[in-house]
Formats: sequence, C-alpha cells, structure tokens
Amino acid sequence: MTETQPTDAAADAVADTGADTGAGSVPVRRSPVERRILDAALRLFAERGFDGTSVQGIVEAAEVTKGALYHYFDSKDALLYEIYHSLIARQLADLDAVLAEGLPPREAVRRVLTGLILSTAEHIDEAKVFGREMHRLDDARMHAVRADRRRYHNTFRGLVEQGKRDGSFTTPTPADTVTIVALGMVNQLPRWYRTDGPKPAAELAAEVADFILAALD
Repeated sequence: MTETQPTDAAADAVADTGADTGAGSVPVRRSPVERRILDAALRLFAERGFDGTSVQGIVEAAEVTKGALYHYFDSKDALLYEIYHSLIARQLADLDAVLAEGLPPREAVRRVLTGLILSTAEHIDEAKVFGREMHRLDDARMHAVRADRRRYHNTFRGLVEQGKRDGSFTTPTPADTVTIVALGMVNQLPRWYRTDGPKPAAELAAEVADFILAALD
C-alpha cells in the first residue's frame, strides 16, 4: 500500500486524549504547582464545562495566584491543550517502546492496542473533557493535536501493512481502513467506559485486541 496522509477524520481516530511530547515522545516532568493547576482545571472542566469554568475558579481550586497560573499557561485554551497533550505523550511513548522491541506484527498490534486502551481507561477524565471541549482550541493547537494523532495513525498503519506483507495478516481490507476502525473503537471509549463498571480495563483491552486480530485473519 502506498504511503498516504490520513484525512483529518482518520487522524482523529486516535483516543481523544495526551502530554507535551517535547523532544521525541517523552512525557514532560511538571512542577508540583503546574500539576496542581492542571488537576484543578481538569476537575472544573469535567464538572462545569469549559465555558462554565473561569480562570479565577481554577486559581482558587488550585490554591495558587493568577500570576502562578499565567507563568505556566497563557490561557484556558493552553490548559485544555495540555490536558490532552499529557496523555498523547504517554501513548506515543508507549507506542515507541513497543516498536523498539522489534516484535512480530501480530504481537506488536496486540501490545499497542492493549496499551492504548489501558492508558485511555486510566485517564478517562482527560479523555472525556478533551473529547467534549476540543473544538475550543485555536488553529495552532488543533494543528498540533492532529499532527500527534496522524503520527499515531501512520505508525499503527505501518504495523498492519508489515503484517500483511509477511503473511501475519491475511485480510484483504486495506491497512488504512483497519487502522481507522481499530483506533476508532478506542476513540469511543470515553463515551461509555466507567472505572466502576463490571469489566476491568485489562480484560476489556484483551478482548478488543483479540477482536481486531481475529478480523485481520
């Protein structure tokens, strides 16, 4: 399959979730104050929505000054972006770690899918908030979001293509379609997954990976 850039819709088929990847895809280490501000913003965005949350409300919830908040973040948009970016950095780092192991395509796809589901479930509040409020981002930050997702999409698609070439996967379905469907399933997780639900995240992750791999045969 020739290398093509996925559409925006395809790039969006990565979990609506993220951290500053900085150099490469290593999550950024944040100061305690910065972390407190982000945690307060996440909590208030989840409870009140983006429009219903004021900078003053975040400052009071985080128990910091406005000066401290603006030292780290120039706007509410920046806070929303960092909520997303803190998770996608972890997911990209996990993806890179799987690739570095040089696993066969079948095992690599399994590891990537289970890791993606587990990280999304672990940070489900971040995923919910960003999925609901991402349209608030300015053009520059939305471009960065799409770049992160496009990288994830292209890398996963490459694993599927590799498996199709070496016979690990026999499905006639194009790798791009497989990628959109597989990552799109994870993308829907924040809409229905509950941490207090009857199925543990690890069990769900294994079942989804089994389902996708069965479809590739």
